[in-house]
Amino acid sequence: MRKLFAAVGAILLATVAAVFAFGPSAHAAAGFTVSNGRLYDANGNEFIMRGVNHAHTWYVNQTSSFADVKALGANSVRVVLSSGDRWTRNSAADVSNVIGLCKAQRLICVLEVHDTTGYGEQSGAITLDRAVDYWLSIASALDGQEAYVIVNIGNEPYGNQNYSSWATDTSNAIRRLRDGGIAHTIMVDAPNWGQDWSFTMRDNAPTVFDADPARNTVFSVHMYGVFDTAAEISDYLGRFRSRNLPIVVGEFGHYHSDGDPDEDAILSYTQANGIGWLGWSWSGNSGGVEYLDMATNFNPNQLTSWGERLFNGTNGIRQTSRQASVYDSTPPTSPPPSSPPPSSPPPSSPPPSSPPPSSPPPSAGCTATYSISNEWQGGFQGEVQVTAGTSAIDGWTVRWTYANGQTVTQSWNATVTSSGSTVTARNVDYNGRLGAGASTTFGFLGSWNGTNPAPTVSCTAS
Repeated sequence: MRKLFAAVGAILLATVAAVFAFGPSAHAAAGFTVSNGRLYDANGNEFIMRGVNHAHTWYVNQTSSFADVKALGANSVRVVLSSGDRWTRNSAADVSNVIGLCKAQRLICVLEVHDTTGYGEQSGAITLDRAVDYWLSIASALDGQEAYVIVNIGNEPYGNQNYSSWATDTSNAIRRLRDGGIAHTIMVDAPNWGQDWSFTMRDNAPTVFDADPARNTVFSVHMYGVFDTAAEISDYLGRFRSRNLPIVVGEFGHYHSDGDPDEDAILSYTQANGIGWLGWSWSGNSGGVEYLDMATNFNPNQLTSWGERLFNGTNGIRQTSRQASVYDSTPPTSPPPSSPPPSSPPPSSPPPSSPPPSSPPPSAGCTATYSISNEWQGGFQGEVQVTAGTSAIDGWTVRWTYANGQTVTQSWNATVTSSGSTVTARNVDYNGRLGAGASTTFGFLGSWNGTNPAPTVSCTAS
């Protein structure tokens, strides 16, 4: 993102040894690889980014943010770093710690240097060549992390002036990184503050891709006011897809000072076409773009409307994120991304102070408790807690009937269907099996008109 605290960084997607593969590897690679316009992890499985940007370099003490975005379902995080030219330098030791935080939460770490933002137009911005100097200086932190880290050379490396050398400078930067031993997947940002309205990256992408001897480069466009229609979004991303060139949306928002991006079209097109994205940004925006915060004051219990949209909305993180398969071979150290720990509500919705009187007492089957965690004119956020009785259960179905015309519009952590005023919610694959007395929760957004009382709910175990 272009200004103030908000210019976005790069995506650092752990990459492959410098060998060009024509399909997903039949055996485990050293790291991520690119083939036929798709990104594959070290196990040879396709990986589609569903994550957020986090401004680490300005908020180095906000280390809990990695666990917070993972708990909300993200599979990747793009981390803002500084070479020391415009902000305090992130040392090799600090970068190693960031990578460790990502790995502990089973996140893919996209690392970017932010000091390049708006070069040629923004005072103090550095060249891509200078950014390469930084990457080579912290190579010790990157070595051996190719399966978990992607290197985004420089954030939005040119403004709206003097960007004609983007292809040459980007190609040279890739070659220098490879010559310096960086074997990771490399991510490159577009010029024009990342939005490529001049189509410089779009039209020169084949040349830049071929400049990488490993053929392991991913292109990143940032979508703000330039991309305010579905036609512009599908045309731009579709041209990369049609040429088998890997593309991600490295930054985007729901609104911006330069216009109103069509976030719904971004989310629907990328989901339909297997394209990764990283929303801007978790928290800490300032200088007039505070509306791009997903969480208020880094608090996962206080998601903004943008945070609710990106994590819990249609085609958002909870619905579409899949953890990288390189993390699937060992037991998780934290709960699955969309499944909160037993007896605890999802981060965005506090538990009710007491269960509604309509909840039946525990039994050998299951019980369900319905609560409204947030309400506004015409809309509300609800939550249902499902609790197993005196015996373990393998699955559950919850039903209720609205008496005042309410409807469910979105849901997470359950498969929810409606027939007239009756709503049926069934467990998904990761939260159906509950031990005796154990609980899980699912949430939803709804609409109402008039009054919005809590209905009586029933639970059936299977």
